Amino acid sequence: MTASVLSFRPNRLAWSMTLALGLALGGCTLGPDYQRPQLPTLDSFREGKGWKLATPADEAERGPWWEMYGDPILDDLMRRLDESNQTVAQSIAQYLQAKATVRTAKADFFPSGRVTVDETRSATASGSGGTSRLPDGSTVSSGGGGGTISNSYNAVSNISWELDFWGKMRRQLESDRAGLQASAADLAAVRLSQQSTLAQSYLQLRVLDGQRRLLKATVEAYARTLRLTENQYRAGMVTKADVTQAQTQLKSTEAQAIDLDYQRAQLEHAIAVLIGVPPAQLELAELDSLPELPEIPTLLPSQLLERRPDVAAAEREVMSANALIGVAKAARFPTFSLSAAGGYRATHTDYWFEKDNRFWNISPEMALTLFDGGLLRAQVDQARATHQQAVATYRQTVLDSFREVEDYLVQLSVLEREIQAQQEAVDAAQESRRLVENQYKAGTVDYTSVVDVQTAALSNERTILTLLSNRLTASVQLIAALGGGWDSAELDNLEMLDERLEQARLEDSQED
Repeated sequence: MTASVLSFRPNRLAWSMTLALGLALGGCTLGPDYQRPQLPTLDSFREGKGWKLATPADEAERGPWWEMYGDPILDDLMRRLDESNQTVAQSIAQYLQAKATVRTAKADFFPSGRVTVDETRSATASGSGGTSRLPDGSTVSSGGGGGTISNSYNAVSNISWELDFWGKMRRQLESDRAGLQASAADLAAVRLSQQSTLAQSYLQLRVLDGQRRLLKATVEAYARTLRLTENQYRAGMVTKADVTQAQTQLKSTEAQAIDLDYQRAQLEHAIAVLIGVPPAQLELAELDSLPELPEIPTLLPSQLLERRPDVAAAEREVMSANALIGVAKAARFPTFSLSAAGGYRATHTDYWFEKDNRFWNISPEMALTLFDGGLLRAQVDQARATHQQAVATYRQTVLDSFREVEDYLVQLSVLEREIQAQQEAVDAAQESRRLVENQYKAGTVDYTSVVDVQTAALSNERTILTLLSNRLTASVQLIAALGGGWDSAELDNLEMLDERLEQARLEDSQED
């Protein structure tokens, strides 16, 4: 349905301009002012009771959080991720789009002007042919039964300005600025997510190196046991079955070691993609030491809301949706605009820019929609519903952030106790293996007993490495759930982010 619009151009120019400017100066801003939605308050995390805080906690929780693991290779990989990760690059492009949208909203506050130069050739009906003289002295001819043909040359400057009396443009700018901050927070969240994935993959790879060292040492031990069993068989001390059992155990363990090569390659390939290079171009040498779990500081639940970029992004979306209510409300009220034009108009280029061919006009205008079938009211209702949806999304994001922190706190606590119990099992299994191997050498037990204790010892040793991997992964996840080293105060001053992005673009251009 087409809306009906009433336009009003007063005859008295001075009165119209005075009225329009007065309205602009005394204008109001429609729509509700933003207030942060209320949230449930917590004094502490339930699973954080008894958690050992890092000292000093405030320093440990800021800056490059991955440095807590003390691995220079991980530090270098994080630097390369920040420079070349393509998922981060996508978020940077989205941020730049939001920044351009803010500049577009700012431009609406200023008059817009354009210059038009054109030539028009036209014909009018005429009863007879002949020659006609125009006011500027030129003549045009017409056919016997045709019309008069004339040329018109125009050079016109147009300026138009819509006055923001009801605050529509101000609310739109407020919404776009909040959207820009949300985009910056989204960029931080994506970067943190990619950093977390890289750290988890790298730490898992290092624990896998520990698994490979364990299996390599085990294969060497099983090979020695096989040689001992073969010697005993040749001496008639054991049966052929003992030899085949030793061979089976050795080859099975070798197969497990080979399988770890595939798992390690997968992790290495994943890390390569995260830092933006083909998998064939990355090779990480094996290290002899396992990473250690750092001391991780915890935050109060209220601090978490300022430290997680996804929470900040959801809160800025609420702010943006709130401002759009004012935009929708302002559309129901009259719009005031002022336009002016001036230039030269002539029928021949020789006389185009003479004084007599000048013209100008000024046109104040008020436009009001009289009937739209309920469209504008529906748009206000839609804006309010969008705001309610954003509020619910924000609250759900906050609840999810609380849940994630609680989950990782309890996971780390449980894994700590589990590792302590598993270490006792490893110690007992190693002692049992030593005793049974000595008994086998003395001929008091059969080889089946040796296989059983060796298999149990290897299984327990691999289990404790798996638990260590899970604990390191949970530590990274907890750091990410706490927001890493990010703070929402960065959203109040985006110049540093812009400078860093500009520096990155300069470096890319230099490389090209």
